[in-house]
Amino acid sequence: MFDVKIVNGHILDGTGNPWTKLDIGIINDTIVEIGQLKDAPSKETIDAEGLVVSPGFIDTHVHSDLLCLRPEVHKIKVMQGVTTELFGQDGISVAPVSSETKPIWQKQLKGLNGDIGDWPWESIDDYLSYLEQSDLIGNNTYLVPHGGARTLVMGFEGRKATKEEMTEMRKIVEKGMEEGAVGVSSGLIYPPNIYSDKEELIEICKGAARYDGCFVVHIRNESNKSLEALEEVIDVARITGVRLHVSHFKVAGELNRDKFTKSLQLMDEAREEGIEVTFDQYPYTAGSTVFHSILPPWMHEGGTEKLLERLKDKDVRNRIKEDFLHNEDYENWVRNCGWENIVIASVGSEQNKEAENKNMLKIAELWNTTPEEAAFDLLLEEEANITMIAHWGDEEDLIYGMQHPLQVVGSDGIFGGKPHPRLFGTYPRVLGEFVREKGALTLSEAVRRMTGAPAQLLRLKDRGLLIEGYKADIVVFDPTTVKDRSTYEEPLLEPVGIKYVLVNGLLAVKDEQFTGMTAGRVIRSGVATPVN
Repeated sequence: MFDVKIVNGHILDGTGNPWTKLDIGIINDTIVEIGQLKDAPSKETIDAEGLVVSPGFIDTHVHSDLLCLRPEVHKIKVMQGVTTELFGQDGISVAPVSSETKPIWQKQLKGLNGDIGDWPWESIDDYLSYLEQSDLIGNNTYLVPHGGARTLVMGFEGRKATKEEMTEMRKIVEKGMEEGAVGVSSGLIYPPNIYSDKEELIEICKGAARYDGCFVVHIRNESNKSLEALEEVIDVARITGVRLHVSHFKVAGELNRDKFTKSLQLMDEAREEGIEVTFDQYPYTAGSTVFHSILPPWMHEGGTEKLLERLKDKDVRNRIKEDFLHNEDYENWVRNCGWENIVIASVGSEQNKEAENKNMLKIAELWNTTPEEAAFDLLLEEEANITMIAHWGDEEDLIYGMQHPLQVVGSDGIFGGKPHPRLFGTYPRVLGEFVREKGALTLSEAVRRMTGAPAQLLRLKDRGLLIEGYKADIVVFDPTTVKDRSTYEEPLLEPVGIKYVLVNGLLAVKDEQFTGMTAGRVIRSGVATPVN
């Protein structure tokens, strides 16, 4: 007897193949039979007549590293069909840390990953073990964050590493891989990663490649120098043999639009050369990140405390203003997008809640000052605990990238305040707007980009496809109604059309409602010994 069977649905198995009209039988956490099972006995039956049955969606870019511990907050991921997430993004995450670096990271990451109080872990193994003992809605897997390794070796110093320091970082990456990480990440616009050079990236990637890991990277520039930034990480992959995955691929700014197709061509050429490269993309023409990333790199040396001290100096403020106007050597959001396209998504305190969901020109007007001074004051008052939304692009480019064979879907969702609508809407938006309404993708191809393709990237052995013997992470959705409802103005609206979601064989979503089930697991890499 099956514990659960799903009958009468159209199965899209995650490979990109057309649908099949078959049933699925589940015992415990595993798909044990796919076939004609209508008459087979089962404790529970889901009638999927008129619905699509697909593997659970795998989100390759998230910031749920802490708030996965809060099911009442984290439930929105499973309500849009996400059953597995990849933590440890952008080279800035919650492990590994030490007693010296932990307080700095807790302060620095508060705006990005949220605040759960003290972290009762230091190593990656400690962190993953803590998650394993917690109530998790979905599955998760982890990347070794470059910044975590770097600060263990050299703190937040704003300089290049020595060869000896690079070697120490590589050893920390290798230890993280042995403890279950699936790769290494970096975010080359964020401190302290921003101070690294290509030689340092090569060394940490050697550590990941040795254990068959991937390199997931927010490249050094996504605007005027995006081609050079992409060439840098492709060369890292070429030298080390690591699998390269480019996070939230985009090219920001109208003046840089020609670089979008050129970037995709670079990735195609790398593939032809034999480099395994992929990228993820969210279905919006605006991004979201920490607000202090608008500041030039020299402001970040020493961490958040020193940044805030510098902001009190009038001469420093004037120097930053000059950088906003003229500096092309960093990811200059102000110059590339304009203050009118930079919107405050969340602040940490109540006193500045009025700033949420307003662009910086509007905030400056309300405060009777300039947008530059408003930004500096807001950073000081909130101790940099702010996230922003930056409107950067064009939908024509978005669709062009979405249709590229190397693309997978990733949300880059950030919790807190009035977040970017991608937190609540990414996967239903792809299925509703870009598949059903605009015809940018076929349904089977969209499902592949959410399931089988990211599972291949992460080398997941038993998830991402609907195959007998695989884990029963399954989404049942209505292709005629599935849709995101979250907007920039009202980002906390839940999607519609995601009827059922199973995580490890248990119903986390039933009739579009979260059941309270916490059946998620930590998925550690099975590669604990070197492969090369």
